[in-house]
Amino acid sequence: MIYPKNNNIIKWGFHTYVHWIIARNLNQIDFNTINIDKYRPVLLIANHSGFWDGFLSYYINCKLFKKKFHIMLLEKTAKRIPVLKYGGAFSINKKSKDIIESLDFAAQLLNEPDNLVLIFPQGKLYSNFITTVEFEKGVMKILKQAEGKFQLVFSAMFIEHFQHKKPDATIYLKAIADVDFDTIDELQTAYQQHYNDARLQQIEKTV
Repeated sequence: MIYPKNNNIIKWGFHTYVHWIIARNLNQIDFNTINIDKYRPVLLIANHSGFWDGFLSYYINCKLFKKKFHIMLLEKTAKRIPVLKYGGAFSINKKSKDIIESLDFAAQLLNEPDNLVLIFPQGKLYSNFITTVEFEKGVMKILKQAEGKFQLVFSAMFIEHFQHKKPDATIYLKAIADVDFDTIDELQTAYQQHYNDARLQQIEKTV
């Protein structure tokens, strides 16, 4: 398993790079604000459709949540882009016994009120326009082990060009008050409802 690394100089460089690459390549970022308890950690669950998902979540954390950012990545991605560990990335390998270590580490991070943990429960990339979001089971181990000490936030992200050469990113956020999900199906159903609402709003957007 690859763990996050703390190096203030590299971390500053990573932070600067994220804001630079977003400003250079995206026309606009829109997201709704939600109320967050600064004394509780955040588990951010998001759909995963492309390159920008982690960077956009990092950006929103800087603007809204203001927590210590952590993101669970596939081990092959973490190895391919090693600098990401200085931006809070830690790895998971679904085909290795290390998967338990990764899930335990994510749950442990949610014991600290200053932390935010981003996970993509789909487990791999899917089109930005799918209608059904399916979760892999590992996320439930995190929820159960963290014992509801965290704030659960759903994020649905969409990227479209509209009339600009550079795309617009729209992120729909929803704070979930009740995190007492017994099964992965219950959690997936709750996220699916948020995703459906967000997708409908996105489809109805006009410029």
